Amino acid sequence: MLKKVISGAAAGVLICLGGGVFLACENRYVGAVMFSVALLCICLKGYSLFTGKVGFLPEKHGKEEWSVLLLGLLGNLLGTVAGGYLMRFGLPKLGEAAEALCAAKLTQPLYQTFVRGLFCGILMYLAVSIFRDQKTIVGILFCIPVFILSGFEHSIADMFYFAASGMVSLRAFFFLWVVILGNSVGGMLLPALQKIGGKA
Repeated sequence: MLKKVISGAAAGVLICLGGGVFLACENRYVGAVMFSVALLCICLKGYSLFTGKVGFLPEKHGKEEWSVLLLGLLGNLLGTVAGGYLMRFGLPKLGEAAEALCAAKLTQPLYQTFVRGLFCGILMYLAVSIFRDQKTIVGILFCIPVFILSGFEHSIADMFYFAASGMVSLRAFFFLWVVILGNSVGGMLLPALQKIGGKA
């Protein structure tokens, strides 16, 4: 169990690095591309990222898969919160940028947040499945900038942004859970449709 949480925490720290460089870049296009370093390193190292694993539940959903997913999510939370607060205190300008970003996120109606999370989940599934199946990083290098530039919501990245912003509220809590739900539905959408299509 501890190994699964630690693997998730390691993935969370890497998401902090991706989120940090995105906040630091004045050019959002450059920042979106540079954020790719997070998922790239997570996949190459084999760390446990919730949004990279949830899409595979329709294929295999036994006790072990659920354990890896949920303990990994806990680790993701621990890693992003720790990294976010460290960045906030060590790099105050990034904390200010995170505050502005999170304040804007909290103005979204929750149904929009869900839809944004859903589309991000689709792209995350594609990025990781292409990496696994085709042994190429092309999916990562394109899917990550696409979700960022489109304004889609990534639950683990948002955990980092809220930690770095120092904004803790009930609204932020609900926001994150809606994004987690959207990422989950989006991540499982294509493999579920593929499974249904295979049976038809």
